[in-house]
Amino acid sequence: MTPKIITGKKGEGGKRGRGRPAAFDRAVALQAAMKLFWERGYEGTSFDELIAAMGVSASSFYNSFGSKEALYCEATRSYLEWSGQWFFAILNDPSIDTKTAFARLFEATAEEFTRGDHPLGCMISLAGTHCPPGMSNIRDMMAEHRAFSESAMAARIRKGVANGEVPEDADCDMLAAYCSAVARGLAVQARDGASREKLAQIGRLAMSAWPAGKSGRSRLSGNAFSDGA
Repeated sequence: MTPKIITGKKGEGGKRGRGRPAAFDRAVALQAAMKLFWERGYEGTSFDELIAAMGVSASSFYNSFGSKEALYCEATRSYLEWSGQWFFAILNDPSIDTKTAFARLFEATAEEFTRGDHPLGCMISLAGTHCPPGMSNIRDMMAEHRAFSESAMAARIRKGVANGEVPEDADCDMLAAYCSAVARGLAVQARDGASREKLAQIGRLAMSAWPAGKSGRSRLSGNAFSDGA
C-alpha cells in the first residue's frame, strides 16, 4: 500500500510556510521497506527501489531514516518485533512443557514461513551470510540476532531441565543449536517453494531427536544430545 502524502499548510502566495513540511506515514513506509529487504536482501535492494516502494522522495528518506543502512537496521528491528510476538509467546508459554513448546514452535514456523501476505521464509535466517568486507557490521548484526534466538531456546531448555521436563544430562546448548539449525533450514525450504505441510513434516521429524528418558538419548539415528555423548 502506498503511503498517503499529507500536505502541510501553505503560506501567502501559495508557497509553503515555515511550519512543518510535507509528511508521510512513516510506519507504512517502514513496513514497505521491511518487506522489500526481506524479499531481496540488503544488497539486492537498490535505493531507487526503496523510495519507490516506500512512496517517499529522496530528501524525505534521508530526513526520516538517515541512510539505507540505518533503515535496514530499523526494518530488522520491526521484523523482530513482529516475529518475536509469536516466537516468544510459544517458546515461553507456561501452560505447556518444553517439548510441546518446541513442537508447536516448529508448527508455527511452518505456517509463518509460508503465509501469503509477506515474503516467504525468514528475514533473519540467511541475511548477511555473504557480505563484502565493508558490510561486516551488517553481517555481525544479523549473526547477533540469530545467536539471540538460539540463546532463548537454550534458556527454555534449561528451564525444562530445572522443571524435570528435560533429562538432567541433556546438552542444552547443543539441543538449542540443533533446533535453531532446523528452523533456519525451514527458511531455506520455504524460499525454495516447499509447501507448508512439507515444512511441518520436517519439524515433526526433527522432534524425534528430542532427548527421551533419563539417559537423554536421542531417538534419531542413535545420536544423543547429552553431555559427554
